[in-house]
Amino acid sequence: MTAVGDIRGTTTHRRAVISLLRHLRSAEGQANPLPVWEKLRALGDVVPSPWGGYFVTGFEACSQVLRSRDWLVPDFAWQERQPDPSRWQELATQELTGTLSRINPPTHTCQRRALGNPFDRATLEGLRPRIATLASGLLDDLEDRLRADGEADFVRTVAELLPVRTVCEWLGIPEEHFARILDFTHRQAYAQELFPTKEELAEAGRATLEMRAFFTELIRERRARPGNDVLTGWIHYWDTQYPDDRAAADRVIYHLTMFITIASLETSAVLLTNAVRFATEDPARAEWLRAHPEHIEDLVEESLRYDPPVWLNSHVAADDIVLAGTPMPKDTTVHILYGSAAHDPRRNPDPHVFDILRGGGHITFGSGAHYCLGAALARTEARELIAQVLERFPTLRPAAPPAYDVSRLVFRRITSLKVTT
Repeated sequence: MTAVGDIRGTTTHRRAVISLLRHLRSAEGQANPLPVWEKLRALGDVVPSPWGGYFVTGFEACSQVLRSRDWLVPDFAWQERQPDPSRWQELATQELTGTLSRINPPTHTCQRRALGNPFDRATLEGLRPRIATLASGLLDDLEDRLRADGEADFVRTVAELLPVRTVCEWLGIPEEHFARILDFTHRQAYAQELFPTKEELAEAGRATLEMRAFFTELIRERRARPGNDVLTGWIHYWDTQYPDDRAAADRVIYHLTMFITIASLETSAVLLTNAVRFATEDPARAEWLRAHPEHIEDLVEESLRYDPPVWLNSHVAADDIVLAGTPMPKDTTVHILYGSAAHDPRRNPDPHVFDILRGGGHITFGSGAHYCLGAALARTEARELIAQVLERFPTLRPAAPPAYDVSRLVFRRITSLKVTT
């Protein structure tokens, strides 16, 4: 037994899966994972992983896991039941396990209801003018760099900065902290990978301590000086829920604030970078979008399908269950492969073709109880940014393919996309 279940399947399959995973972590695999998704699906909708548990490759099977109450996220209780619970005791892992993404009902239900829909239609309409202003300012910087150097890094100049500025302003976090938040977010993300090295886990631990200190002090200061912002509202709400236990209220507020901040940054940056790349790499496509701006939203959805910012998410069986014809005992781990699901030809014919008018389906933002809280905000940022890029930069083109952090297998990170005009 391993921490995620019995290792099953033939030696040939195990070797094939190991080879494919290694390829995904190469520069070539990061740039074009489609052959890997196709080969994994060819092994079945449910494929034994080399260390135990299963990869889920087909769209319907992935969707079933995300929607069904028969599947849970790997929370503290699950970790404690594992044969070697010490492997889950890393500081960064423990910190993330306390967030919304890693808690199950009824605690998850309570916190999610308390949040409501933080980015409902009214909130987004209120945020939209500010998002437009932020995007315009960042594109001013891009224009200056293009004029001075002939090319610019779109990730560092625009894509990483729009999400952090948007969410931090929403929470009332001053601008002088934005760079620090991006820095510890990038480093803390190593704890969410399948195969972090000891050095990466140590770095994630250091980032976690910085993150904890920052958000703890932020909450303390906001208590002392309330503002007209979301964080102040959370403090008021959770103080009423725990009137005699300020420490319990602070724990909930900390996890909500920390999670919503860091969860919205790297994934949104990848979406923005991909959407701009797909909108501008083909001059004919860019010209068509300028003539048909009503389809910018379709471009965003196809970008989410074609190259999801998250490649993998893990769930565990709440009880003995059968998935895609495969019996699985309670606590078995499955790894949902979003990219493989989105390129399943049974759901999206000709999945290797980037088709703005596809009208197909994807589960990039998840589904069910753990559907992404910031999905609507990410879509709004992407639509606004694409519209402005197409209007202001009619000849903008990628100067080279994007560069990726090849250590990532769960949350993608595009480290650079050089653009030129």
